[in-house]
Amino acid sequence: MHLERQVEQHSVSEKKVIVFIVEGPSDESALGSVMKEYFSRNEVRFVVVHGDITLKDYASHDSILKKINEQMESVKKKYRYGQDDFIRIIHIVDTDGVYIPETDIKEGAAGEIQYFEDHIDAKDVNAIAERNRRKGNILYKLRKTGKVNGISYRVYFNSCNLEHVLYGELRAYSDEEKQILSDDFADKYDGRINEFIEFISASDIAVSGTYQKTWDYIEKDKNSLKRHTNMHLMFQ
Repeated sequence: MHLERQVEQHSVSEKKVIVFIVEGPSDESALGSVMKEYFSRNEVRFVVVHGDITLKDYASHDSILKKINEQMESVKKKYRYGQDDFIRIIHIVDTDGVYIPETDIKEGAAGEIQYFEDHIDAKDVNAIAERNRRKGNILYKLRKTGKVNGISYRVYFNSCNLEHVLYGELRAYSDEEKQILSDDFADKYDGRINEFIEFISASDIAVSGTYQKTWDYIEKDKNSLKRHTNMHLMFQ
């Protein structure tokens, strides 16, 4: 029995680590169980940034890879991993309509930004236009990046955001609503990874083509406001 326990512990420790970087706790709640099931041959860890890492702490085109590496260093420290333990970083981001023409950012009376499938309403149009330019430049850097500190890296998008893709409605969800919906979503696909892959690969939401082609598509016209994702590619 003691020998069996030693062998089991050794096999677990030999697993390589896949790190998911997500924006909020509801993202992990919705996707955590299916990702851990699919990538069960590896150790799966989620890093919750609590916001948009492309906009947090004055991230820039030049500093974004450093900020992602800082997240990886926190995982190393927390779980006592070595550099060689990691094999993959999967970064999941919202597009937030970042690529739309500036003419489709409209002045709105509401204090908070509102997203629609053909435009954005914002109190400060210029501020959103600047945000879009900044985030667009950072996302371009990320989608052209194949490795972060030697670890394989890919960034996958949900448009306009994760809730839009998973739940089919583009609106402002409260944190409480997000948590309820994500828990229900996780329950729905618990132990049903093939059904989840079928859902996320459906032609009405999955952008077809290669990794780079899907990013080319989402950058065009108003596609970054419409219900699209390329998360299906992580399962190929």
